Amino acid sequence: MGASVTRPLRVAMIGYGFMGAAHSVGWRQAPRMFDLARPVEMTVVVGRNADAVASAAAKWGWAESATEWREVIARDDIDVVDIVTPGDSHAEIAIAALEAGKHVLCEKPLANTVAEAEAMAEAAARARDRGIRSMVGFTYRRVPAVTLLRDMIAEGAVGTVQQVRAAYRQDWLVDPGMPLAWRLQKENAGSGALGDIGAHIIDMTQFVTGLGVERVSGTIDTIVKERPLPADGLMGLTKGAGAGETGAVTVDDVALFTGRLSNGALASFEATRFATGRKNALTIEVSGDRGALAFDLEDLNSLRFYDRTAPEGRQGFTQVLVTEAQHPYVSAWWPAGHLLGYEHGFSHQVVDLVAAIHAGSDPHPSFDEGLAVQRVLDAVERSSDNDSAWTGVAAGVPVV
Repeated sequence: MGASVTRPLRVAMIGYGFMGAAHSVGWRQAPRMFDLARPVEMTVVVGRNADAVASAAAKWGWAESATEWREVIARDDIDVVDIVTPGDSHAEIAIAALEAGKHVLCEKPLANTVAEAEAMAEAAARARDRGIRSMVGFTYRRVPAVTLLRDMIAEGAVGTVQQVRAAYRQDWLVDPGMPLAWRLQKENAGSGALGDIGAHIIDMTQFVTGLGVERVSGTIDTIVKERPLPADGLMGLTKGAGAGETGAVTVDDVALFTGRLSNGALASFEATRFATGRKNALTIEVSGDRGALAFDLEDLNSLRFYDRTAPEGRQGFTQVLVTEAQHPYVSAWWPAGHLLGYEHGFSHQVVDLVAAIHAGSDPHPSFDEGLAVQRVLDAVERSSDNDSAWTGVAAGVPVV
């Protein structure tokens, strides 16, 4: 085997906020717990604030830090670019990295607009012809219970999918005194609850069922329309001049929509940051003519399975504890019954990306699949602007 496939993949991460910490855990832990197809090196983390990004590098285990992402992606010693910046910069960084011959991992949602996502998917297609791979970070696909849910549906456990109910509920914006942040500005985030957490439940629905969302009817709303400006500035926002200074919230706080799946089944979706008491409550339930499967992120090591073919006296939802060695990803971790957590999905993401790069195959979810989710997000916004009228989703690609 040549040196090009045996030497380490050298990674540059652009951004260092919450997702930067999560991705760093993935890059650090994956080679220690899994037999990766190739070694990886955490070469450099990039951010605009030199002191802050240097501190992040030291804390999370990156060999060095830098402040100019363009200079970093031009370096010969970088193989993979991991993008964890706000959505407004995803397209520029990803396209530049792909054109520079770097493999790319990009956080979700893929972009802020369909046009940006289309440009990214086109760049990924061009790069693919040169052996350059790209992937979107829909990490919840790699929770072992979610992967098992997908596998069981594919094996026929629920029969024909007849209905899906998916929700992602948080409450971190209930307090109107919460300061304005980049996630609440359309120019930075693209959309609010819809794009940030709604993207997850759209992707998860399409992933586990293998069905695309073809039409939607939805409503989005902004509950708190003005918020205090941060006292000392945040992510480029204007600094507050004093008590009482506020700025407009330009994204949605809540999105409620119905989708028609490609087999004709209906799916309901709820994405909200105003579900008082709900901290990170992602749930999905898939119902079919032979049974049903349900997953709750707040109980992420288990599935609930209803087998309609069982004798009537023995029917009922049963718990499947997803901690056995034969379950997806689990064999690399702990003995049965020793639970995994939120951060483990980021290690699984690294495993799958490195394996695909080594094999010369396309990882999933691809930029095309990220574009498919972006088109659903866009259709929901257009529906809401048109009195919740049923609105078609532009043609996407099959979900793998």
